[in-house]
Amino acid sequence: MGAHADDRSQAKRIHDRLTGVPPDVATLDALEITLAADPLQAALDALEHPRFYNVTLKNFAAPWTNRDGSVFVPLNDYTATVIGIVRDDVDFREVLSGDIAYIGSSGPAYSTTGNAHFAALEDADVDLGADLTRVTQSSLNGLPSTATAGVMTSRAAAQAFFIAGTNRAMLRFTLMNHLCHDLEQVHDTTRSPDRIRQDVSRSPGGDSRVFLNNCIGCHSGMDPLAQAYAYYDFSFDAEADPEGETGQIMYNDAGTTDPISGTQVVAKYFNNEATFPQGFATPNDSWANYWRDGVNSRLGWDSSRAASGNGAKSMGAELANSEAFASCQVTKVFENVCLRAPADSTDRNQIAAMTASFQSNGYRLKRVFAEAAVYCMGD
Repeated sequence: MGAHADDRSQAKRIHDRLTGVPPDVATLDALEITLAADPLQAALDALEHPRFYNVTLKNFAAPWTNRDGSVFVPLNDYTATVIGIVRDDVDFREVLSGDIAYIGSSGPAYSTTGNAHFAALEDADVDLGADLTRVTQSSLNGLPSTATAGVMTSRAAAQAFFIAGTNRAMLRFTLMNHLCHDLEQVHDTTRSPDRIRQDVSRSPGGDSRVFLNNCIGCHSGMDPLAQAYAYYDFSFDAEADPEGETGQIMYNDAGTTDPISGTQVVAKYFNNEATFPQGFATPNDSWANYWRDGVNSRLGWDSSRAASGNGAKSMGAELANSEAFASCQVTKVFENVCLRAPADSTDRNQIAAMTASFQSNGYRLKRVFAEAAVYCMGD
């Protein structure tokens, strides 16, 4: 009787952790039986509950879509795309490079200049696990397929990270959200400064040591990668709509000349160019990963891939094929499901095993949720 009760409590815990709600009696009976024979399958069965998609996954991805990292934001195309990728067992690396998006089948039509479509889905409490449909992102936003880069070129990400600024924010928040590293953690003053832009002073406050010991540590690696976004912008009326609620992502395709820069590169790449005129003047969207060498080689870059390229799609693939990307997703799932950070060598070994499983099973994140729930069902 004790073992039976323990199986039942563990089955309930799996369901609770994955969906946020207790199972009904019939579901719990079925999960208990399955758990005894195949715990992983029991967790996978629990994932079919609508609240896994509408609540757990929505709250899991929502903080990635805004600068504040807030979960209290409406459903949007970034979050919906993450939900769809997980639901359909799509290779999760596509999240940073695919011509992929998910939309609903009801409500206002998708718009490049607003979020009403997704807000309506959420307001109507539509079952996202059943309703979301995969489409090509290029068919929605008009970008060439070669210029799509998963969630990085979603409208929500563009509004949050391409709005104003210098487009460096898109790289910083992508590193934070998908490699679990902020700029301070990739700081390396040994990389060449040859592609640091003109807006970075080489003598902040009149002291060149600040640049050599501080600024260079982030910009030497960040600027060559952020060059991948050189043709992107977010168009909005800063006076009438300062938050860009009706703005849209823009892309300077081949043959397009920016009216301010006079090249295909968007004007923001030349902001404050007089700060250090001898600095790097961005000529195109060619990127290079200077972090392949030095201390950041520990991020586990894929040496079979080219360390340079053009545009956000190939740069996103460079990030997504790193060991850091894989372990980051797994660690976030572990913390989400287990309701705690890894605490000891046993937990760390489990994360390593789950990361290896994630990679060997086609980067299917849904399975990672199930594996985490099984591991923590006794917590």
